[in-house]
Amino acid sequence: MSEPLIVLESLSKSFGGLQAVNDCSFEIASGSITGLIGPNGAGKTTVFNMIAGALKPTSGRVRFEGEDVTGLPTHVLFHRGIVRTFQIPHEFGGLTVLENLLVVPADQPGEGLYWTWFTPGAVRRREFEIREQALETLDFLKLSHLRDELARNLSGGQKKLLELGRAMMARPKVILLDEPGAGVNPTLLAELADMIRRLNTEVGYTICLIEHNMDMIARLCDPVIVIAEGRVLAEGHIDEIRQNKQVLDAYLGETEEVA
Repeated sequence: MSEPLIVLESLSKSFGGLQAVNDCSFEIASGSITGLIGPNGAGKTTVFNMIAGALKPTSGRVRFEGEDVTGLPTHVLFHRGIVRTFQIPHEFGGLTVLENLLVVPADQPGEGLYWTWFTPGAVRRREFEIREQALETLDFLKLSHLRDELARNLSGGQKKLLELGRAMMARPKVILLDEPGAGVNPTLLAELADMIRRLNTEVGYTICLIEHNMDMIARLCDPVIVIAEGRVLAEGHIDEIRQNKQVLDAYLGETEEVA
């Protein structure tokens, strides 16, 4: 087993009297595709928000590459290599698909007045590098034919691909995918799953994904972590998870796909 990239230590989050996450501990191994599943309202997205810095935990710790990063803001964690996507894509609808990718990288000297005036050559070189990266990303995602289309005009599945592309442009160490398969048609879903696997095996990204589609989880993820009522209920290979009585009980009335 690879060394853990992210470690959650007794992580908890309450909203007034609601305990959304309760003493939750697990690891995301470097180089893995880790699946996070559980009934609706189990606390999965709240866990993601605490890892990514959108929420501060009530108690517990988040460690990234061995360092305590608990409560650091999202933009700091983004620059350190933690990038997340959302169940509902957050594209810039008034920009083209290509422009949505071009705005992502942080180290762009053209955003500073000094560099624009006194080192225009460096600005042009960096803009060229970012453009080439964006074009390669579109090619990887099979979105090159839509490069000049406004993002608001994309289908739901295409917006999910664009969301993934925006994450890729940050060249992260770990990508947190929040229900990438939600609202995606079966054909595009198979392509999306293949792209996620290739990002892991060919590019080397560590990936953790929340997903309700058990076929997608089974195809991609090892290990699979089950969260129920804000805490880890079970962890292991999908075949073990499918035979776990506690997991089946947690899903009773929620879904039969786990059985």
